[in-house]
Amino acid sequence: MSFVFFDTETTGLRHGFDQIVHFAAIRTDADLNEIDRFEAHSRLLPHVVPHPFALYTNGLSIGRLTDDGLPSHYVMVQTIRRKLLSWSPSIFVGYNSIRFDEEMLRQAFFQTLHPAYLTSNHGNCRADALGLMTAAAALSPSCLLVPFGATGRPTFRLEQLASANGIEHTRAHDAMADVLATLGLCRCVYERSSELWQRFVRFSKKATVADFVDSEDAFILTEFFSNEAYHAPVVCLGRDPEQPNGRLCLRLDGDVGRFYTMSDEDLRVELARKPSPIRRFRINAAPTLTALYDARDQMLNGIDLDEVETRARRVKDDPTFCAHLISAYASIRGPHAPSRHVEEQIYDRFPGPDDEARMERFHKVGWREVLSIVQSFEDERLRCFGLRLVYFEHRSVLPEE
Repeated sequence: MSFVFFDTETTGLRHGFDQIVHFAAIRTDADLNEIDRFEAHSRLLPHVVPHPFALYTNGLSIGRLTDDGLPSHYVMVQTIRRKLLSWSPSIFVGYNSIRFDEEMLRQAFFQTLHPAYLTSNHGNCRADALGLMTAAAALSPSCLLVPFGATGRPTFRLEQLASANGIEHTRAHDAMADVLATLGLCRCVYERSSELWQRFVRFSKKATVADFVDSEDAFILTEFFSNEAYHAPVVCLGRDPEQPNGRLCLRLDGDVGRFYTMSDEDLRVELARKPSPIRRFRINAAPTLTALYDARDQMLNGIDLDEVETRARRVKDDPTFCAHLISAYASIRGPHAPSRHVEEQIYDRFPGPDDEARMERFHKVGWREVLSIVQSFEDERLRCFGLRLVYFEHRSVLPEE
């Protein structure tokens, strides 16, 4: 299976309200040899206000972003979609892409009336190189030289990690330069730890992750906060009732036994603490997981491996206890409050089949015909984005009133 390494440069960090202005990607074969590369740029959308720090970081001027010689955002997204479909099926890899670049790409598709989940459909899988780098540092430290940041702690920032490992990255925050740096770091792991690389590839597949967490008594979950990795031994309790692809886990590096004797109220208070002993992840978001037999001592947080396994089996063998913890955790989260902003409603529901057909037709007809398609959408989100697209791209077809 081929890989697609990609990166986005954007006007800011708000997934629904900022936009991609530069997209870059490199397609490789299974051995990470380059097959093809692609870049696309866009001018600024009329309603988007770039964040000053984003302009500073990316080195983009307002004059550059408003250059009429650049394609519109809609045209850029269409170009990106055509290219990525032609490269499918592939494993899509970015650096911190699950949290950011994937979300920006989904919003770009959603707001231009395209199916949002291209990198999860069409036989594609998703993975995040940031997770691979932290796993390599913990499990195969000879793969990478991890530099220290200003705080004296290891840093996994792309530009610093690439530089420390002899990978040229002189144009940090340029999309193609970031893609090349990500690919270079992945090659380091591929060449120096084939076992770690193969696990990274396996866990890009949702079904593989689901089988792993269901079959293992316990495993190591690695999470990232402020660009730092935190490891913990956990046992999977079951599915997240609010998210079909979500899984809820209980940390095993604390006193698990106390949960058995707590009142319901005390249990809710305990689970609401920060950080909570209940951890969440999505099986379709390439989580960073490590089997206990591969874990190093520092990943167990001072708990003996035999004790971790004993605690895990006690929890796993008590489905009533697991269900009780899931119920208690769900009760403290409260109902999801829908946003009044259409840009934040991407995950509220899927478009119906009739609207999906209208979305496809929208891109095939002339601008004078699209208005009737927009007005026929049953999903009000699609009507809103459709009218916005018509106004931005060909407002002359709109009625004067």
